[in-house]
Amino acid sequence: MHLAKKVTMGISLTALSLILVACGKSSSNSSEQEFSTSTSDQLTSVDLSKSTAVATFNTLNNVDEGLVRLGKDSKVEPGIAKSNSVSADGLTYTFNLRKNAKWSNGDPVTAQDFVYSWRRTVNPKTASQYTYLFSGIKNADSIVNKKKAVNTLGIKADGKYKLTVTLEKEIPYFKLLMGFPVFFPQNEKVVNKYGSGYGNKSTSQVYNGPYTLTKWNGSSMSYTLKKNKNYWDKANVKMNKIKVSVIKENSTGLNLYNQKKLDMDQLSTTQAKQMKSDANVVNRQQSSSYYIAFNQKNKMFKNKKLRQAMSMIINRNQLVNKVVGGGAVNSLSFVSKGLAKSPTDGKDFTDDTTVPSSMKYNPTEAKKLWKEGLKESGQTSLSFTLLNSDGYDMQQLSQYVQSDLQKLPGLKVELSNIPGRTLLSRQADHDFEASICNWFADFSDPITFLNILTSRNGSNNSQWSNSEYDKLIKASNGKDSGNADARWNDMVKAQNILLKDQGITPLYQSGEAWLVRPYVKGIIYNTAGANYDYKYAYIKK
Repeated sequence: MHLAKKVTMGISLTALSLILVACGKSSSNSSEQEFSTSTSDQLTSVDLSKSTAVATFNTLNNVDEGLVRLGKDSKVEPGIAKSNSVSADGLTYTFNLRKNAKWSNGDPVTAQDFVYSWRRTVNPKTASQYTYLFSGIKNADSIVNKKKAVNTLGIKADGKYKLTVTLEKEIPYFKLLMGFPVFFPQNEKVVNKYGSGYGNKSTSQVYNGPYTLTKWNGSSMSYTLKKNKNYWDKANVKMNKIKVSVIKENSTGLNLYNQKKLDMDQLSTTQAKQMKSDANVVNRQQSSSYYIAFNQKNKMFKNKKLRQAMSMIINRNQLVNKVVGGGAVNSLSFVSKGLAKSPTDGKDFTDDTTVPSSMKYNPTEAKKLWKEGLKESGQTSLSFTLLNSDGYDMQQLSQYVQSDLQKLPGLKVELSNIPGRTLLSRQADHDFEASICNWFADFSDPITFLNILTSRNGSNNSQWSNSEYDKLIKASNGKDSGNADARWNDMVKAQNILLKDQGITPLYQSGEAWLVRPYVKGIIYNTAGANYDYKYAYIKK
């Protein structure tokens, strides 16, 4: 899942005035049950089949609901399905749906809504980047590869309120997937009604979750989550409104918080350091990886020594401590720390993998490798453009990486910081030389990272390809899927290959520091998947 960090245009005085109006006053008493929060991410779509952005999935997690909900620590809890069962061989799941679940337009939520949604996502015509998550569901891979018809997908509506899913192999994390928005239902009537405009503004969508999305026109700098009067469990939803404002400048957000026009605000690195003793500061670790993708279809990046040298010249400890902050860590890994533990000894995945020397700061060795790499590739110098989003934090990150990289003799790096929507499009089209990318875990398993770097994955921005890596990932998703130890070893070996070959250049694992008013209660935060769940949020003063 991609995060387009602080992707909007700079805030003019006019835009700032609009934000102040949108934020309104902070909640003054518990009966109002409203709060205002900032976000650095512009909402680009609420079409769950097509988006890969964190902002979309955090929104969908609150305005829609799947077969299950993921509670605290990603605990699987009932959602639209009031109960479920699985066959002894682990290949058939049966979900019994609630008969009182409705869409915001009053339509019932039925088993056919899930069938339609899943078929729409895996249909090659939709061009979803998330089809690989359906791998293992009967015929999904064949449908994606245009070898079988969409209606052969292993999902069946047995009447209006019973859903049967058939797998080709065991999927250890299947129920976690059901809590990720890509597997949520869609209303076919609404999709057909709006066509290409579906999900591009709040009024061209319907919702079946705790809230509905309002006041979003597709490019708005603010929007509102409003309590959904048709939600089946509305009695347990306390908040009436959650106002969200896209704020690019950290100083603006802090000023609005201090003026009591925001109840939650994300802090910059400097702000977090200055306010670390403030009782209202909340630190949140993220299951993420920020990395550099060198487009390996470009011949200048085919030499491994050049890629290794560029990795070794980057001082990651200084990067996380002085530039990024907010709880960021130098994980020396692609898979994030704290995501998953070994089924054998309980060790963290990152502790089981081998960190190559190219992931460690060594400017002397980096310059040596650089000279060797240039000579081997018949070059005397190198220049390229580094692409990233245009938010303040991402500009600071780009500038730091540029500074470190240009310590290599003969290397010139130009920067291009562009709006997040454009960035994601260019990354998907591989329309760049090098780009700072990110991936946020879709669920609590290492495969959520490792899958995307297989040779044919749509999210493999670097276009790195390694046949042994592909075999290991295939085995972990196939013949070893029912053997926890073998599967774990497959994934460990795969990451070792990736890091040794510098398929990508990991930079850091992110964290967030937030100012949160003490009267804002009940927010569920998970490090993987859709991070924020406001269903049980409430105001108590």
